[in-house]
Amino acid sequence: MKKLLTLTLSLLCLLTVASSGAIAQNSTSSSTKSATTKKRGPVFRATKEQINQAQAVLKSRGFYNGEQVGKLDDATREGLRKYQTAEGLKVTGTLNKLTLEKMNIPLTEKQKNM
Repeated sequence: MKKLLTLTLSLLCLLTVASSGAIAQNSTSSSTKSATTKKRGPVFRATKEQINQAQAVLKSRGFYNGEQVGKLDDATREGLRKYQTAEGLKVTGTLNKLTLEKMNIPLTEKQKNM
């Protein structure tokens, strides 16, 4: 009986150590993955004036009914999606470089270099 108890305790200890090692190995590999992830480059942002101009273009084409406030609100984003679909652009709902160029809205120097 004493041998059985000793054997059971030994197996429990062995399983505990083995599972702890597996958990430590998983946490090490996941932190390695996040360390090798590529860092995002600079984010393209439209200026308030560009947003105003885009809202004017969207309004003239019938894709936007709101006021020209210079903010990318939900109505503007929906209008941009409709415009991008109509023009065969990638549909993002944002004022990216290609969308601004298609609308003939001038880019800033910083935006040109992105």
